[in-house]
Amino acid sequence: VAGARVVVQGFGNVGGTAARLFHEAGAKVIAAQDHTGTVHNAAGLDVHKLLSHVSQTGGVGGFSGGQALDKAEFWTLETEFLIPAALESQITVDNAAKVRAKIVVEGANGPTTPEADDILAENGVYVVPDVLANAGGVTVSYFEWVQDFSSFFWSEEEINQRLERLMREAYAAVAQVSREHKVTLRTAAFIVACTRILQARQVRGLYP
Repeated sequence: VAGARVVVQGFGNVGGTAARLFHEAGAKVIAAQDHTGTVHNAAGLDVHKLLSHVSQTGGVGGFSGGQALDKAEFWTLETEFLIPAALESQITVDNAAKVRAKIVVEGANGPTTPEADDILAENGVYVVPDVLANAGGVTVSYFEWVQDFSSFFWSEEEINQRLERLMREAYAAVAQVSREHKVTLRTAAFIVACTRILQARQVRGLYP
């Protein structure tokens, strides 16, 4: 992702962390938006300074390291990655056709309406759906349960390694189904989920 442009909606635990990780990987976070405003810098925002600003003021609005941008213009920015990590139903029929991102990674739950999802697919935008993209949080919650149950605790490094392995495996499985059936990643994720449920029922058996 080095050199890639990134725009992020929401700058809290999900969006702020995503921005920091992209920044540390060499990407340019060129815009950020939250309830306080939108800030843009084509050369790249200083993410660490922006995180500090958000911590002090409660939002990205008024950050001196970029220019204020109209809320609607945020969706029209040309970028490699668009990360909607705020509220649901942010990408709708009203703005989906204007999205100029190559890849949308849904950090929030349900940020794209079904109708908008169809528009993005028709326009060739690669959408990594929420059910896959933001599954890391609930996965680590499961890790916490496992550690508590066993009274054996892992290091942060081990947790990150286990999480990365599971997320890579999940993406690979969904991407393979997407290619085989020529469907979006969202549809493929549902196919994988339903298939696994069916397989589990067959193995366990159903009893009245």
